[in-house]
Amino acid sequence: MFQAARVITRFNRFIGRWASLAVLILFGLLLADVVMRYVVGQPAIWTAELATLIFGGYAIIGGGYLLAEREHVNVDIFYGSFSRKRKALLDILTWPLFLLFVGVLLWQGWVLASDAITGMERSNSMWNPPLWPTKSLIPVAAILLLLQGCIRLWADIRVLLDLPVPEDVFGKPAGAPHGSDPQETHL
Repeated sequence: MFQAARVITRFNRFIGRWASLAVLILFGLLLADVVMRYVVGQPAIWTAELATLIFGGYAIIGGGYLLAEREHVNVDIFYGSFSRKRKALLDILTWPLFLLFVGVLLWQGWVLASDAITGMERSNSMWNPPLWPTKSLIPVAAILLLLQGCIRLWADIRVLLDLPVPEDVFGKPAGAPHGSDPQETHL
């Protein structure tokens, strides 16, 4: 069980790191768009739309990574001052909301992706790129987020039971300082 959790966490971290490189591609595309539009005087019809499609994939696929790194947005006015156990308890109590969100994301993402693939959906622009590759990432990202969320729930339960929560298995633990690697026992 620990090995499966470790593989999922590593995979989400791998995906997140590779997806972060999309920012460089986005920068290049938007820079090319500005140069073509204002320097050359011939706007490219594809750069802004491709940047939008890449950003859509980038934004959705990083959810599992963000959960593994505990980088999702929290209302820290209260949460930030809680003890590690209280944070874990609150995360467990709000987990059904997470499950509801991911369930709807998976369900609706599947509908969007399957419709886009079946109809070979394309944009209505002059460039007319296919939309199904980006839309196909939605259910994939939802599954990765759900798997990491289950691992996060398991980690929070272990925190409440005073059991070790190795970061390489579960991701960053509740209450870990932002941007640091806490010393944890590895199994």
